[in-house]
Amino acid sequence: MRQAVTTASAPKAIGPYSQAVKAGNLLFVSGQIPIDPVTGELLQGDVAVQTHRVMQNLSEILKAAGSSLDAVVRTTVYLADMNEFAAMNEVYGTYFSAPAPARATVQVARLPRDAKVEIDAIASLEMSNAKC
Repeated sequence: MRQAVTTASAPKAIGPYSQAVKAGNLLFVSGQIPIDPVTGELLQGDVAVQTHRVMQNLSEILKAAGSSLDAVVRTTVYLADMNEFAAMNEVYGTYFSAPAPARATVQVARLPRDAKVEIDAIASLEMSNAKC
């Protein structure tokens, strides 16, 4: 059984998808780009600035589902330019405690609204409930 998760504290879905979906003990958070949830505008700035906004958006969606970044087990990072990996990685690393989630990072030809970074996540709701 699937259950959609939504929050006004993160950007609204800009297409036919949910911000996140609960399925069993897993939470699948849709890819987030650096959109300000208040204005609906893409946050301008370098990849570090954009990564902070993306992580804040992910955190708010996880919170709405009763979870947190501590329960994230897997992420995928999409970069418009792999040369910006180090800057993204430095910011990304500040949001997770050890052990960090499994991750894939790929360069893509283009991201929605010409963002520099997009990140999606899978979290364990079981871990959220157990406070692991």
